[in-house]
Amino acid sequence: MSETSREPVLRVVPGPTDINANGHIFGGWVLSQMDIAGGIAASQRSNGPVATVAIEGMKFITPIHIRDLISVYANVERVGRTSMGVRIEVIATRDRGKTDIKVTEGLFTFVALDDQHRPRSVDSIA
Repeated sequence: MSETSREPVLRVVPGPTDINANGHIFGGWVLSQMDIAGGIAASQRSNGPVATVAIEGMKFITPIHIRDLISVYANVERVGRTSMGVRIEVIATRDRGKTDIKVTEGLFTFVALDDQHRPRSVDSIA
């Protein structure tokens, strides 16, 4: 993803209930935040509801800590007839805003849905 003045789709601070036995944030919690942000980007691109159908190349680079501010960035990389590939990146801000660290990234695939929850063309009106 380009570093040129991008805005996060989602910003969140994990809470005490999001900690695993090692004192870091659960990977599933992070995955959930990524899915939410990717769904927002895909829904905006397709102008309607979407569903996650695949996650490719998910990689956890470094742990997220309890006091980190998490910024989730999402960028639609490819668009097919009914599906979209959305690159999602998570940055943790630490040390009271002094340090930004990339903690994970992945490529999520979303499918545009019609009123009956069946795949529809990305470019049709929902």
